[in-house]
Amino acid sequence: MNAFITAVSAFLPGQPVNNDDLERYLGKVARIAARTRQIILAGNGIETRHYAIDPETGATTHSNAMLAAEAVRRLAPAGRNLSDGPSIECLCCGTSSPDQLMPGHASMVHGELGCGHCEVISTAGICLSGITALKYGAMSVAQGLSTRAVAAGSELASTFMRTSFFQAMQGTVDQPEKKKDHPAFSFEAEFLRWMLSDGAGAVLIENKPTTDRLSLRIDWIEIISHAHCLETCMYAGAVKQEDGSLRGWREYVGEDEAVRNGILTVKQDARLLNREVIRTLVGESLPDVAKKHGLNPEGIAWFLPHYSSQYFREPLLQQLRDINFIIPEERWFTNLASRGNTGSASFYIMLEELFSSGRLKKGERILGFIPESGRFSVGWVLLTVV
Repeated sequence: MNAFITAVSAFLPGQPVNNDDLERYLGKVARIAARTRQIILAGNGIETRHYAIDPETGATTHSNAMLAAEAVRRLAPAGRNLSDGPSIECLCCGTSSPDQLMPGHASMVHGELGCGHCEVISTAGICLSGITALKYGAMSVAQGLSTRAVAAGSELASTFMRTSFFQAMQGTVDQPEKKKDHPAFSFEAEFLRWMLSDGAGAVLIENKPTTDRLSLRIDWIEIISHAHCLETCMYAGAVKQEDGSLRGWREYVGEDEAVRNGILTVKQDARLLNREVIRTLVGESLPDVAKKHGLNPEGIAWFLPHYSSQYFREPLLQQLRDINFIIPEERWFTNLASRGNTGSASFYIMLEELFSSGRLKKGERILGFIPESGRFSVGWVLLTVV
């Protein structure tokens, strides 16, 4: 593929937030939520994360579009003023948490940047939406449709996580003993509050590498959906029915009914996640991808896996052993512990830290693994240092 990542950036709002300070940012929680928090934090391996929240006032400090725009601006130190003139020909932005239903997220990011005329592409989904944006930008450059594209992933998850949001979702449930059975206060909703955080990352994609520093050649990007055989696992704006189908928010008549069902909280079917996310998204996809591209583990210098919790590291390692695609753990690179789970921005934020570390050498190959549990899709990305 004639497309090269020539600059990588990341933006994490505010100061790192450790586990003891979560309530300063998200608000006080009841005993049930506190017990869930303790269980989740003990297993997810996240020590610090970032929130676009002022801890003194509780106000949001950045919109999602602002987070993405700031990440794009931070590409400029690579020698390009990306906010001045028509230097971006194609702007591709992915997120699972846009600021509004309409217009598209990329249009709002473009408005924040004020960088002149360009094509804008908004990609939907969850964690994989950032990689879908990356693939579109890479294809645009590789096909000669543009010479310079920017792809970004960003999340403003904290707006879903604050206690005030959950309290608003409780609606008519005013008896404390009934809250544990309310959809907004279910484990599927509560445990995500201690898993997700805010951040953005971006890459500049050009049709040739730079001559004064390292670049990353985009060899290929594979995106594979398993929605044809698995039901929805992670969702918002809907209620999951007994048969596994979703009933969307527009089907609920009246605000009270929507609130009673906790319809705006983000939920995840933890049992379905644990059963399928590694077995299906690795075991059923990587062998085919490896065969298609002649990929072998010995040729991979860096493995960048996006997993939501440290809990999944050992199952991922075991699944790689099971399919005889063993990548030694000393070649793994993740910053989950210090940056948290930033969804569609996570791969960008990992890549930026590695790219800026001075540890990369020409000829090394980087394999990215980006799953999403929405309805079980996975992205595989292969980059070569040039």
